[in-house]
Amino acid sequence: MLEIRSLSAHYGHSQVLYDVSIDVKSGEFVTIIGANGAGKSTLMKVIMGLVPVSAGSLIFNGRDISRCQPWERAGLKIGYVPEGRRVFGELTVKENLRIGGWVEPPADLPRRMEKVVAIFPRLGERMDQAARTMSGGEQQMLAIGRALMLEPELLLVDEISMGLMPILVNRCFEVLKQLSETGTTILLVEQNARKALGVAHRGYVLETGHIVLEGEAVKLRGDDAVKRAYLGG
Repeated sequence: MLEIRSLSAHYGHSQVLYDVSIDVKSGEFVTIIGANGAGKSTLMKVIMGLVPVSAGSLIFNGRDISRCQPWERAGLKIGYVPEGRRVFGELTVKENLRIGGWVEPPADLPRRMEKVVAIFPRLGERMDQAARTMSGGEQQMLAIGRALMLEPELLLVDEISMGLMPILVNRCFEVLKQLSETGTTILLVEQNARKALGVAHRGYVLETGHIVLEGEAVKLRGDDAVKRAYLGG
């Protein structure tokens, strides 16, 4: 579904990603782990079109999207849960969800909202509440729900555990696992390597902008270098 080939990216004159190549097959749950500052969030922004491609290519379902605008990628059903949640604080939960489905027929939005509320019942209780007044965990639920309003073919998730209590981290990972089991293709970048490798099918290790290791998640969990660097082993 997603083919990233020899991808490089910069912020101004500073290069952040170097010759990155990644594959995500339809129905897969793939994670990218790495330390803070490794370039994980930059990679997600490049895939979503928020940071330009300096070199290389992005192929989604056979189409080169390297020069597509972010809204065009959303129209292709690439959903995005950004780092730090990034909900629209002055808008209500319902308005945030409607924005998530902006490329879809308006008449279909209530059905999509029902599906999101079935996953996160708390959002159903908060529909008329301003997003800025919600807890961090509720905002994370909203950020995921907003992306799911697209009924995405590919769901990009950036640092889902950041700033959340352990019980809420567990809930968010449970939801991602359930989405994967029902056929949603997921690419997750995450500092919590133990959690990420516990739910993903395959993984990549990103260090200082370079892919240094890849393989099945279960094998990465058993790799001595991964244990020392990311799993506390």
